[in-house]
Amino acid sequence: MNALSPEDHGLLTPHLTLVELEKGRLLYDPGDEIDTIYFPHNTVISLMTLMRNGAAIESATIGREGALGLMAAAAPRQSLSRAIIQVGGRASRISAAHLHEAWAKSAHLRDLVDRHTDALYGHAIQSVACNALHSVEARFCRWLLSCRDRIDIDTVSLTQEFLADMLGVQRTTVTAVAGALQARGLIRYRRGVVDILDRAGLEAMTCECYGAVRRTYERLLPVSFD
Repeated sequence: MNALSPEDHGLLTPHLTLVELEKGRLLYDPGDEIDTIYFPHNTVISLMTLMRNGAAIESATIGREGALGLMAAAAPRQSLSRAIIQVGGRASRISAAHLHEAWAKSAHLRDLVDRHTDALYGHAIQSVACNALHSVEARFCRWLLSCRDRIDIDTVSLTQEFLADMLGVQRTTVTAVAGALQARGLIRYRRGVVDILDRAGLEAMTCECYGAVRRTYERLLPVSFD
């Protein structure tokens, strides 16, 4: 929302509704019509790629730097992935019909939608490489840092099951990795909660994908994660 000009805010504000989104809430499944667009404030949305056998893995996350379903501003769209609330919090939502009306009136908003689509695509293809090439430990660090960038607090409410789905691994693997990071003094892992104790240490252990995704968003959108 911070990327919008005052004029664009004027087009959207009358149609925006502030909502609370609880962790684990399902927003879209693959094939669902995107009829509502969500602009996170302090919530984080996970985009999950699903397999026929029920397996899933995270392909991208959306926080305050972006929006869920923004491509529906241009024309009707169906969701390509499962969208689920990863970290609960507040968001503004608007109907696709009202967003399309604003999109048709604002060249700046049309450009912003295009650049956001490029950034999200870059995020997704970086995740493909990361999931295939980098260790679970490095990906866990990337995930924690990315989440921290979007919520501005060092405590993240999580469960082993949720983390396992995000990373595409077994829960026992999550336990082992979290235990190793805790032993190094980087995090404190309690039941359902991760406290980040040493951000610099996590950055030293994460892979190049964390910085690559940050730079993509900061290049394409008027946003900073610092």
